Formats: sequence, structure tokens, C-alpha cells
Amino acid sequence: MSVEVLDGATIRDFVEDESSFNDSVEGRFAALDANNDGLLSYSEMAREIESIRLVDTHFGVDEVTTPPEELRQLHGSLFAQFDRDGNGAVDLEEFRSETKEMLLAVANGLGFLPVQMVLEEGSLLKTAVDRESSKIASP
Repeated sequence: MSVEVLDGATIRDFVEDESSFNDSVEGRFAALDANNDGLLSYSEMAREIESIRLVDTHFGVDEVTTPPEELRQLHGSLFAQFDRDGNGAVDLEEFRSETKEMLLAVANGLGFLPVQMVLEEGSLLKTAVDRESSKIASP
């Protein structure tokens, strides 16, 4: 994990760079596809969904206890967002499309004011920040 500064434009630019975005999404999809069948099951996506920390509202300072059933419902609902055709599995196009929508929603929420965020290594947001940093560093 690292603390990074980003804004909506950083994320939006990353999503709009189809080559970088698609490469990153395809890499993330392949990393999650444990059985290499070209589809993500709920169990394959579970760790990724849990890493989003949907209910970690106190920034890890206070212990917030969410009932396990409520967490399962939240995680199931998020999986359903990706599984657009409702067949119980997420293909690459569904994954790419929902990831794009979610990242653009984050970008719109952030707007143009930079914020500091703790980002996981290998996450798409970290990839967006690294891409922006490399653009700034190269003349």
C-alpha cells in the first residue's frame, strides 16, 4: 500500500487511454481468473470485492462491526453489478464495462480537487496514478 495524491482527471485520463486501460483491466481479470476459463465466478472475485472495503468508514481507526449476512448481501450486490447478464459469471467484457463505469463514478465524485488516498499496489487506481506520474516525469 502507498499513499498517493490523485484527482478525477487522473482517473478519467487513464480510462480514456483505451490501450492502457484495457491492458490493465485484462491483466487484473487474468489475475482473478484462477481456473483460466475466461470467466470470473463469485468465489474468484470475492477477494477483490472484499478488498474494496465497502463498509470501512472509519479509515481503520475504529472497529466497525458489520454483520456477516449484511456483508454477504453487499458483496453479492456488487458481484451482480458486474454480472450484467445474470448468468452467475463475469466475462471480460462485463468486467471491463463495469470497471470503467465504477472508475468514472469515482472520478466524477473526486472532481478536480486532489485528494490523498491509500492505494493497494497493483490496483487500477494505483495504475492510474503511476501512469500520470510517468507522464509528468518524462519530458
